[in-house]
Amino acid sequence: MIRKLPTLDFQSVSRIFSGGVYALKEVSFSIPAGGLTAVIGPSGCGKTTLLRIAAGLERATTGSVKLIGPDGAAYARASENLSVCFQDARLLPWRNVTDNVALPLELAGVSRNERIARANQVIAAAGLSSAQARLPAQLSGGMRMRVALARTLVTSPDVLLLDEPCSAVDEFTRMQLDEEIFRVWQVSGATTMLITHSVSEAVWLADQIIVMNMGSIHEIRKVALPRNARDRTSAAFLLEVETVMRSLACAAGVVVA
Repeated sequence: MIRKLPTLDFQSVSRIFSGGVYALKEVSFSIPAGGLTAVIGPSGCGKTTLLRIAAGLERATTGSVKLIGPDGAAYARASENLSVCFQDARLLPWRNVTDNVALPLELAGVSRNERIARANQVIAAAGLSSAQARLPAQLSGGMRMRVALARTLVTSPDVLLLDEPCSAVDEFTRMQLDEEIFRVWQVSGATTMLITHSVSEAVWLADQIIVMNMGSIHEIRKVALPRNARDRTSAAFLLEVETVMRSLACAAGVVVA
């Protein structure tokens, strides 16, 4: 059976806090079915608020976030269709890797035999089989994030929401995790939204980049680089990174020579 993935559609989304402070103001864009969109911008520009609204963890003051099927009809964001990975791995310290990965299935009432079997599959795909019996305290920061990414896959989600999953690791580990995120995206086929501060990460991973500032969209940029040309040292890649950096600077009102 052909899997029918949704488009994630944001229409005029605003979030207003007490005192009339706008965290988001009239944000509209779509993430195509099976696509990977990165949202970048300075701290406090509304990136994580946008993701939390998409996840159903916060409500938009105005506007809507919908999943749109291939037939153009909107459908409910059922929990089994959507999975979130936060910047903190949020692993339960008393549970080993297998039981942490299997947790969403346990909460969904899946039998132990089935959830362990499914957890083992994604653990193997993430290259974590040798660490299955370890507790989180016995893992490096990068490995903890790989476990968190594996946990996002165990429910076979249609939509992946990734909130700065590489923010707490060094640059070399970030590049390794970027490859893991890319592989997770390819394996899952999910419609994916990535929140990041890293321009090079956004350019390397995304088909589309949303540049934000002060709660609004400054630019929606398609990444023209073909997948096999995203060598981080190539002239084309570095030029794309520079172009997005200039867009960010322009959004913040910074003059770049």
